[in-house]
Amino acid sequence: MASNKLGVATGLMISAFGIGASAAESDSRREKGIVTLERITGATGNSVVESLSDISPELGEWIVDFAYGDVFSRPGVALCPRELATISALTALGNAQPQLKVHIEGALNVGCKPEEIVEIIIQMAVYAGFPSALNGISAAREVFSKRGITMGSAPPQ
Repeated sequence: MASNKLGVATGLMISAFGIGASAAESDSRREKGIVTLERITGATGNSVVESLSDISPELGEWIVDFAYGDVFSRPGVALCPRELATISALTALGNAQPQLKVHIEGALNVGCKPEEIVEIIIQMAVYAGFPSALNGISAAREVFSKRGITMGSAPPQ
């Protein structure tokens, strides 16, 4: 396990210095990244990556290869908890509404329940403040409305 971590860290360092990874390693990361990205975001993620091709194709490649090929596709945590963690981080940032909406959609795509998403966003009021949580709830409302999801009454205490 330590050698795998060393390999990833070394690969990142090598990439940072402009030394390319082996073609097979790069293809494998890209393949895993594309599959994971599509599983979570459907066509939305590919659209984001493609939208970068005219100004910063490297950023799109990093999103696919690193975020989805190396991190989201790791075996230790299922996609639903990963998406809930991502929603909490984006909510806490408070300045990433488009990405938050994509990941709320992604959470629903991988089986997270709307109630779980709302609870995670509510919890962020404690750590990131009420404005961030309110913005997160607004993003969730928009995504849920688009999908025809209605929330019932508050959960029992």
